[in-house]
Amino acid sequence: MHTKGPDPAAHPQRSDLIRGLGLWSAAAIVIGDTIGTGIFLVTSDMARAVGSATLVFAAWLIGGLIVLFGAFCYAELGAAFPKAGGPYVYLNRGLGPLWGFLFGWMSSFLERPVAMATLAAGFLRFLGFLFPMVTTPLFAYHVGRYEFTFTAAQPLAALVVMGVTSVNYFSVRFGGAIQVLLTSLKIATILVIVVAGVLFGKQHAITTASAVTTPSSGLLGLGALGWGTVGAVLTALVPAMWAYNGFNDLGDVGEEIQRPEKNIPRAIILGLLTVGGLYLLANIVYFRILPFAAIAQSQHVASDVVQSFAGSRGAAWLTVAMAISALGALHVVVLTGARIPYAMARDGVFFQFASRIHPSFHTPSGSLIFLGSLAALLALSGTYEELYSLFVFAVWIFFALNAIALLRLRKIEPDLSRPYRAWGYPLTTLIFLAAAIALTANLWMVRPVRSTLGLLVILAGVPFFHRWRKSSLTSDTTANNN
Repeated sequence: MHTKGPDPAAHPQRSDLIRGLGLWSAAAIVIGDTIGTGIFLVTSDMARAVGSATLVFAAWLIGGLIVLFGAFCYAELGAAFPKAGGPYVYLNRGLGPLWGFLFGWMSSFLERPVAMATLAAGFLRFLGFLFPMVTTPLFAYHVGRYEFTFTAAQPLAALVVMGVTSVNYFSVRFGGAIQVLLTSLKIATILVIVVAGVLFGKQHAITTASAVTTPSSGLLGLGALGWGTVGAVLTALVPAMWAYNGFNDLGDVGEEIQRPEKNIPRAIILGLLTVGGLYLLANIVYFRILPFAAIAQSQHVASDVVQSFAGSRGAAWLTVAMAISALGALHVVVLTGARIPYAMARDGVFFQFASRIHPSFHTPSGSLIFLGSLAALLALSGTYEELYSLFVFAVWIFFALNAIALLRLRKIEPDLSRPYRAWGYPLTTLIFLAAAIALTANLWMVRPVRSTLGLLVILAGVPFFHRWRKSSLTSDTTANNN
């Protein structure tokens, strides 16, 4: 369904945003958005799924390759359409305004505010490890059959959301500089674990007599379906893909990147290759220091590795590093996410206050306030953890749709200016599309209720699209008549 409507890519608009993000700031956004807490935790999930160190590394490599193919897609689209909103613009042009709007709707009301609240809560959870009083329950209340416990961490998480939103409110250049700093600290954390592990860690410092879980009891139970090794690797791909998630968000700030036709592809590919290399180095150290059975049983594999050669002080240090990692990821989510409702409002298909640009700071102030307020309320409520699982399914739907948009644009607009062309097209694009469809279908089968709810959230935007589109077309007609 290709509905006529505003096409931001086809009709360049005056922008009050400034191109204040250079190559290193852009690469820091990719790296900072991708490296969250996954690399410190998910290797144990993968080990339990496959039962072999070799297969764990295979899952990391396969997942990295799939995401790299996806990065080629987003690099081509981002260089061709360096506009605020990223996939909102790509889907508008490639599949029609309704599809772009549904992406923006899902992102504005579900993905970004819930991710902001969750990352802020994660930051406070790490802080609570160092200062237990932060997570002490203050009071509890009931709503129907649900019980909610209120702690000091909830208002503090809301304050963290407001603080990071404020940093982005005052300057895009300052926000980019902050992201370079936080990303540098993330990279340094992983490198310290790698170097210290090689220098001070002893091979198999922790021993255990327990047997490793077999692949048939993997994370999503795919081994039980008789898929054997292949099913186990597919199971391990789920946490690996979660750890790689975030490479796709740079296009959201495409209108604020210097020389976007060159820097967007460079930053996406450079950032993702850096992440992949760091992940492999970290896993080499994990398996060097801990026996496989210990990794499979661990709930905090990176902490266990550091504690094996640095004691409790090392574990506390790593907790601080993970808190910084969560804070850096939150900063990227705010920075990139605010451009999506701004782009939609500018096209007349969202609340108009979201189109406001601060006259001095040249930041999307209305959109930042909208997302920050919604995320702070979610952080106060403490109910966002259930919502968070809904958009995982939705996000992978739009990964597939963006791959389809690229394929369609190559066919219907062969003469479109493409400063960067996806390497290995169409094979790499088709592999990424197939992987996105497979993961989406798998998530639906494993979590049918939550996946269906996520789909309903997306479809709830359809009547709003038609209402705003009708108002926008009416306004354009009136303006033309005058």
